[in-house]
Amino acid sequence: MNQDERKALGGPRTPKDRVTIYEVAQRAGVSIATVSHAMNRPEKVNAATRDRVLEAVDALGFTPKASAVSLARKGVGRIGVLAAFSAYPSYLTRLTGVMDACRDQAIDVVVYDEEPQQAGTSPWLSSLPATGRLDGLLVMGATIEGRTAERLLERGLPTVLVDAFHPSFTSVTMDDELGGYLLGQHLVGRGYQTFGFVTPAPPSRDFVSPGEHRLEGLTRAIREAGLPTSKSSWLITEDDFQGGLDAAADLLELDELPEVIVANHDALAAGVLGGLRARHVAVPDDVAIAGYDGLELARVVGLTTVRQPFAETGQIAAQLLLEQLSAKKARPVQHIKLSPELVPGDTA
Repeated sequence: MNQDERKALGGPRTPKDRVTIYEVAQRAGVSIATVSHAMNRPEKVNAATRDRVLEAVDALGFTPKASAVSLARKGVGRIGVLAAFSAYPSYLTRLTGVMDACRDQAIDVVVYDEEPQQAGTSPWLSSLPATGRLDGLLVMGATIEGRTAERLLERGLPTVLVDAFHPSFTSVTMDDELGGYLLGQHLVGRGYQTFGFVTPAPPSRDFVSPGEHRLEGLTRAIREAGLPTSKSSWLITEDDFQGGLDAAADLLELDELPEVIVANHDALAAGVLGGLRARHVAVPDDVAIAGYDGLELARVVGLTTVRQPFAETGQIAAQLLLEQLSAKKARPVQHIKLSPELVPGDTA
C-alpha cells in the first residue's frame, strides 16, 4: 500500500509518510508560513487563524520534524517555563527557584516570556503542547481552559501550574485570601476604619485573580471588626508603578481621603506612595499605605506588606514536574497551597 492509499484509508503512517506541514496548511486553509508562525511565533498570528491551524494539527496528529528529532534526545530533558516575566518581577523570583531545582539535573530550562493575557488567551499556551519540543511545562499565572487543557492532556505533556488552578493539573498556589485577611487584621488592629483599594481591572468574569482573593480576605477582616465596607473606596488603575502614580492623583480628587490605602502589589503601592509624597501628603500620618508580595522593593521603601515565598513556590513546582518526568506511570494530581506572611513596615 502506498502513501496515498494509506492516507485515504486513515491507516497508520510510517516515519517515511508522516503528516507534513503542507497537509496541515491545506486542512486549515492557510499557507505553510502561517502554520510555522502558529507553532513557533504564535503571538504573530491572530487568535481565529491560530485556533484553525491548531485544530488541524490536532486532527492530523502533526509533530514538526525538528521536534521529532528533539524527542529522540538521550539523557537530557527539556522543560518550558511560561510567564509574563517582563511585566511582573515576582515571576523572575519564582524562576530562580525553578533553576535551583533543576541545577543538578539533566534538564534544559527554556523560558517563554509573554505579555500579560486575559484568562484563556495565551498564544504560547495554546501552541506549545502541539510543538513537541518540550518534555514538561511549568505555567505561571496563566489560566488553562477549554481546548488548551484538552490539548495538553491529549498530548500527554506533563504540566504543573503556579499561581493558577485547574482540577486536571498539579498546581502550586498561594493562600491569597489568608494573606488579605492577615493584612486586614493588622490594619484594623492599628485603628484604621476607612479603606481605599487600588487594583487593576479584573481580567475575566470567569476567572478570579489572586488580587480578588486578597480583597476577599481583607474585607472579611474588616467586617469581622464591625466596620462597614460600604465606606471603602475602589480605584481601578494600570497594574504597575505608573498606575500607582496615576492613582495617587485620583485619590486626592475624592471627597475624603481614606485612612489607609491597600494596593494590589508592592510596585503599585510604591507608585501610590511616591505620588502622594510628591504632592506633600505625609505617609503614614495623613494616609497609610500597604502593599502585597514582599519583594525587595517593599524593604527599600519600608512598605507594610504580605510576603509570598516566591522562590520556594518555583522550586516546589519544578520538583513536582521533575517527579512526573521520572515516574514510570502517571502520578496523581496534587494541589499544594502555601501560606504568606505579614510583614509590618513604616507605612501602615
